[in-house]
Amino acid sequence: PFTERTVTSYIKLTNPSNHKVYFKIKTTAPKRYCVRPNCGYLKPMEISQIAVTLQPFDFDPTEKNKHKFMVQALVARDNDDEENPDMWKGIDPEQLMESKLKCVFENPVIQTMTAETTKSEITTNNGKNKGVGDSVKSSPIKISGETEEKLIKAAQEVNQLREEESALRQENLQLKEDLLQLRNVLLVNEATSANKNFNTQNSSESSPTVTSILIAVVMVILGYVLGKMI
Repeated sequence: PFTERTVTSYIKLTNPSNHKVYFKIKTTAPKRYCVRPNCGYLKPMEISQIAVTLQPFDFDPTEKNKHKFMVQALVARDNDDEENPDMWKGIDPEQLMESKLKCVFENPVIQTMTAETTKSEITTNNGKNKGVGDSVKSSPIKISGETEEKLIKAAQEVNQLREEESALRQENLQLKEDLLQLRNVLLVNEATSANKNFNTQNSSESSPTVTSILIAVVMVILGYVLGKMI
């Protein structure tokens, strides 16, 4: 199914913070995928859908777990009102937030191949039993039925495993989004705490000045009163 047409899936990016966040998406197989947009920024509380398109190619089962994507995020500096591509140059790796995603191929041909195999086995068994007595004919038909039941059961187990894997991938993506939200909240709290400390320091520095003025005024009044008494 990967040789005739393109296949598109979507990545949802969410910015839960009050700051603009730049993002960049990388893949281990850039020739196989078209990512639009592969970089940009999200405004505070903005949600964006990223289209990931798989180009037609000859499917190799050994590659089904090798393709990966990495989403990098960077909180913009204060007063950054326009897009700034130089944000990614010379940045500290500790400032980057990264999320890694694994690409999983779902091949719908498996069920078709299973049905064709079952039909072929039944036809072969019927051909071999032509001209043989009724007591001999019943045995191959019974075996074919058991084989068909096993194949159907195996196909159901495969579908169940795929559903569980898809649920785990969704849960993993949700956990990564929650982690990104927590990190952004921590950044906002640190900035707020720094502003509070700065304001407290300014008020503490201004207090001695007011106190000194009051002491000077009291001393002048006392001097004036003492001068009158003398």
